[in-house]
This record gives sequence, C-alpha cells and structure tokens, in this order.
Amino acid sequence: MIVSSVEVQNDFRKYVDLASEQEIVITRDGLPVARLLGLGKSLSLLSERLVGLVPRDVNEELAKTERLARQ
Repeated sequence: MIVSSVEVQNDFRKYVDLASEQEIVITRDGLPVARLLGLGKSLSLLSERLVGLVPRDVNEELAKTERLARQ
C-alpha cells in the first residue's frame, strides 16, 4: 500500500494496524520516503529481496555476529 505522509499523520493508528498485515510505503510530494512494516514482516521482506544474492547456506545469526565484530 502506498500512502502520503499526511494520510499517515492523520490516521497513524490505522496504518500501524495495517502494517502488521502488509508493507506501507509512505510518500512525501509523491516520492517514496519511508516504509512501515510489522515486526514479523521485516526479516522476510529483506530476505526476499536478497534471494539470489546471498548463498542459501548462510547462517544469519553467525553472519550478524561476524559483521558486528568488524565494526
């Protein structure tokens, strides 16, 4: 779903509830500026976007630990 930032401001609770079911793209002046996702959706959405870029045998927790250790 795509909504303007004004719509989100006017009915924030509605969009928070909807975000648990679907991705909400928030626009300002017609351009996408933010994304509102339910907690359970964030990992699956990111994972879906990485299909084909990350090998299937990657352990997500190990990769996260290694990345944080490098910082």
